[in-house]
Amino acid sequence: MCGRYASSRKPEDLVEEFEVVDSRIRQPLEADYNVAPTKEVYAVMERKPSRDSEEEPQRQLRSLRWGLVPSWAKDPSIGNRMINARMETVAEKPAFRRAFAARRCLLPADGYFEWYPTSQKTKAGKPRKQPFFIRPTDGRVLAMAGLYEIWRDPTRDEEDPERFRWTCTVLTTQAEDAVGHIHDRMPLMVERERWAAWLDPSSATTDDLLPLLVPAAPGRLEAFPVAPLVSNVRNNGPELVEPIPLEEALA
Repeated sequence: MCGRYASSRKPEDLVEEFEVVDSRIRQPLEADYNVAPTKEVYAVMERKPSRDSEEEPQRQLRSLRWGLVPSWAKDPSIGNRMINARMETVAEKPAFRRAFAARRCLLPADGYFEWYPTSQKTKAGKPRKQPFFIRPTDGRVLAMAGLYEIWRDPTRDEEDPERFRWTCTVLTTQAEDAVGHIHDRMPLMVERERWAAWLDPSSATTDDLLPLLVPAAPGRLEAFPVAPLVSNVRNNGPELVEPIPLEEALA
């Protein structure tokens, strides 16, 4: 799964990187080195300028809450359990299939965290888990495949600007060999040449979409141990993604 990641790039940098033409960011998000579910995150998508517009969809940058709430949900707290969608079943699951067909996005990240169980034991007798940070070897942005939904809050008035909640989820797949020894799942990356096809809001068949999602090529990602500070969501800062010696991590 993908349960934590880092996102420190400024919106203007993401606008340039993803060739965004319509930024909907009114208040930039703070650099976040410990992004956790329910936090606001940046997302790149393609939408028409307005519902009634006859213009072609434009590439937008928005902030969404991590944890997808399906449009039919009665209770938005369901989003707390919808932080990941498995590639193998996303086209069939009721919570994700509509978004997979027409509401796909990219979630920019510096990298993501996974925890590896070591031979060391906690006071409770369980294996101590060592966090690792996994990022592109070239230092560029990690474009994670995502889905988004727009949930209408029935308790709010028609004129209330907060009546719509925009949420998202990260697609995951079987981890590639280079990082599979840390965790068996990983977020799906979308390579630059496939961004346009993935973001195209036109309804598409599963046969059209699934080939766009492939595991990272060998050597594309690197993983290194980091301090256990990241395990506490209240901790934040660039020190969370600084590598520590492997012998220290396993000591």
